[in-house]
Amino acid sequence: MQKQIAVIRGDGIGPEIVNQALRVLDAVAQKYGHTFQYTDVDMGGCAIDKWGEPLPKAQLDKCLASDSVLLGAVGGPKWEGLPGDKRPEKGLLRLRAGMGLYANNRPARLWPQLAEASPLKPSIVARGIDFLVVRELIGGVYFGGHTTQEVNGELVATDIMPYAEHEIERIGRIGFETALKRRKKLCCVDKANVLDTSRLWRRVMHRLQSEYPGVEYSEMFVDNAAMQLCKDPSQFDVIVTENMFGDILSDEASMITGSIGMIPSSSLGEGSRGLYEPIHGSAPDIAGQDKANPIGTILSAGMMLRYSFDAPAEADAIERAVNAVLDAGLRTGDMMSEGCTLVGCAAMGDAILAQL
Repeated sequence: MQKQIAVIRGDGIGPEIVNQALRVLDAVAQKYGHTFQYTDVDMGGCAIDKWGEPLPKAQLDKCLASDSVLLGAVGGPKWEGLPGDKRPEKGLLRLRAGMGLYANNRPARLWPQLAEASPLKPSIVARGIDFLVVRELIGGVYFGGHTTQEVNGELVATDIMPYAEHEIERIGRIGFETALKRRKKLCCVDKANVLDTSRLWRRVMHRLQSEYPGVEYSEMFVDNAAMQLCKDPSQFDVIVTENMFGDILSDEASMITGSIGMIPSSSLGEGSRGLYEPIHGSAPDIAGQDKANPIGTILSAGMMLRYSFDAPAEADAIERAVNAVLDAGLRTGDMMSEGCTLVGCAAMGDAILAQL
């Protein structure tokens, strides 16, 4: 197998964690007889510094010419004072839209070795945490109109949350199809008691429900869902929801599993090309100090192998290596607990490579 991978190292800890993921990909390529070629892409703060904008067209074109994209993290306080359309995060929105990535899949899985790191009660954790948030990615309020204008002597800000039926249907189908491959349970999270967009979501999801009789379908208001994730996360298998709700809930889900540094994600559209990234931010406070946890990025590379390159054995090998390292008691600072061994970013990469 030969694949071209666009690599966005990004800002903060991005270059450090991406470097470890590339080492793992190289080891997988050598072990299984593959060839991975990497193309560096500038996006985020580093692109602003170099090109004056967060994602120049030439950099997006590199991603579109690749088989998939691996991303570290973007952003930081250095660029927080810029106008909204010039901030690093805008580059990520442009990348998702440019690649047509409408489905973001974020697994929330509690690795048993990190059970004590979960902030939830042991009695709740004992029931298990293993669900997936399927988040619509290029619609809703993040991509609607945004205006701030003076009305009657004061500023009034407006953000529009649009959704079309076809946008809901395509992400809804991914939710149902994903549930079929897991425990056959799907929960649609919305705010249908208030929002017209949520009521349209329910109408479309009800239509799809009849096509998937093998999936147990339910609905939940987003405020209740946020509470239920803390009260009993074991009740969830697959959650499908709109962009902003998914953004918030998936971050909550990451924390109940013990460490945000462990969570990978995939963003997919039509076809096999996707964007793979850890869900955490650029952590500028520890950048360049060899303190970052690279596992989320390494597992994201594993998701790329599984979902875009149809290489499940290779992805399984990466997950087994991570599991073995956790069994050995190695921890980065974000998931450190008593009796374990504290290691840095590079040493964690070394340990995972040794298991591979």
